[in-house]
Amino acid sequence: MSSPFPLLRLPRLVLFDVFKSLSIGEKIKLSLCSKKISIQINNARLYSQKVIVDLDILSRKIEVCSENSKERFYIFNSPDIGTYIDPDMQQCQIEGRTVSVISSPKRIKTFWKTNREGYLSVIRHLLKMFQCKISTNISYFNSDLSQQTISMLFDLQVEFKKLTVSLKESEYQNLLFNQISNKLGLVEDLIITSIFNTDFIPVFTSWPQNITITRSHWFTLEYLLACTCTTIILEWSHLENEDLDEILKNWKAGGFLNLKNLRVESQRITNNGATILGMSLSELDGKDIQTNDGSKKAAINTGYQMFQMFLQKLIYSR
Repeated sequence: MSSPFPLLRLPRLVLFDVFKSLSIGEKIKLSLCSKKISIQINNARLYSQKVIVDLDILSRKIEVCSENSKERFYIFNSPDIGTYIDPDMQQCQIEGRTVSVISSPKRIKTFWKTNREGYLSVIRHLLKMFQCKISTNISYFNSDLSQQTISMLFDLQVEFKKLTVSLKESEYQNLLFNQISNKLGLVEDLIITSIFNTDFIPVFTSWPQNITITRSHWFTLEYLLACTCTTIILEWSHLENEDLDEILKNWKAGGFLNLKNLRVESQRITNNGATILGMSLSELDGKDIQTNDGSKKAAINTGYQMFQMFLQKLIYSR
């Protein structure tokens, strides 16, 4: 009978190479074997895979996937099962707590005394193992667990791949947005799906890299002129031809330094309205425009109640 392989006796860099060769699921399962192995895996974090951690806060499910989405592993968190015994159940250490775990090739299920303790502990465990970006939807932000999860992630300065928010008539959601407004620089893609509470107007003290707003009637020209995002997509907007004219004049004068793509859909964008840079909407379609100093060039597309501009290549003037 062969003896166990002395994994932790390998030289540090060799051990890191071993960890790099493991799949996401293999690494997660190995980290649960002992505190010593978990520490070594955490020490190799900067050599580890970059992963997207998709948090389903409502069902307490976590999906960990590779950047190319070819590899996925699932973690389910459940209440403590008490005296129930499963032959595949193991006792594992997660964040200093002993928990019951049932594993299968593509997933594990963990059992905790409280939902909050389990969910937050598993997230912290993953953040120590991998280079993580978070993707989550807080449209159903109505619980202490949701608030604690999002607040913890922003306090830890974790980057978000995608953050979806629905600002409804909820004190929880509105309070959360005010709390994270100055930390949106950590967000790559912010999606705001709706605002039905007209008494609450979001205030941005920082901006994500990209923003999409599906019901953007509240997102005025003043918001847009202050926005520093790379991509801005506004659906159901109330912006008009006059607003687009001011936006383009501002861009031509050197504004919107980061902008690469702007799309506005509004019933108030019409071919019979005010001109935009001296042209009607149909005349503007397909035009290329430049900044006043000639350093940037953008292509304009227009359609029925739609305007889009996207940056082309830089033009270097001598």
